[in-house]
Order: sequence, then C-alpha cells, then structure tokens
Amino acid sequence: MKLKGSFDAKRLRPRQPRNWGARIAAGLSALLATLGVLLAMAGVAGLLGNYAALAELNANRPLASTLAVVGLLLLYFGVRFWRRSRIRLRRGRELNLSPHLMKKHD
Repeated sequence: MKLKGSFDAKRLRPRQPRNWGARIAAGLSALLATLGVLLAMAGVAGLLGNYAALAELNANRPLASTLAVVGLLLLYFGVRFWRRSRIRLRRGRELNLSPHLMKKHD
C-alpha cells in the first residue's frame, strides 16, 4: 500500500485527556512532604542542642517535640498522597485490573 503525503498516523489514535489535577496534586503533596521534613528537622534540632537561632524551641521542650511529631506526620501523609497521585498519573484512562492480575516484579 502506497502512503500519501497527507497521511498522519497520530490521527488514528484518540487523544488522551490531560491529567492536570493529578500533576497539581503530586506537586502539592511533594511540597507537603518537604514541609514535613523541615518541621521534623527543626523539632529534632530544638530537642538536641542549644542553637542560637532556635532560642524559643530550646526553652520549650514540648513545643519542639510537637514540631517533630507534626513534621513526621506531614512527611508521612505527603509521601502517601504523592505516591497515590503518581499512580493516578501513570494509569490514565486504562482498564482497571486487580493487582494480583498484574505482572509481578521481583
């Protein structure tokens, strides 16, 4: 079969809708995880030593421990949401298969 100059194979496949919602969710959850890391580091630094920049945290141990716990929780939820949005980005509009039917990766 001879191909014409106006033939375009891309027209045969329907265009996939853009998934901007999942991209924005992935970005926001990455920012949430980053904020969690920073808060956890500040809380642990307040618990461990006498740093001049953290004068309020050095004097207030419960505040420093609360900051560390809140930072770890934000990190956990940020990573969890980021993984969920990345899975949603990869799947797109494909058929949903059960995990036990998917190819196993060892």
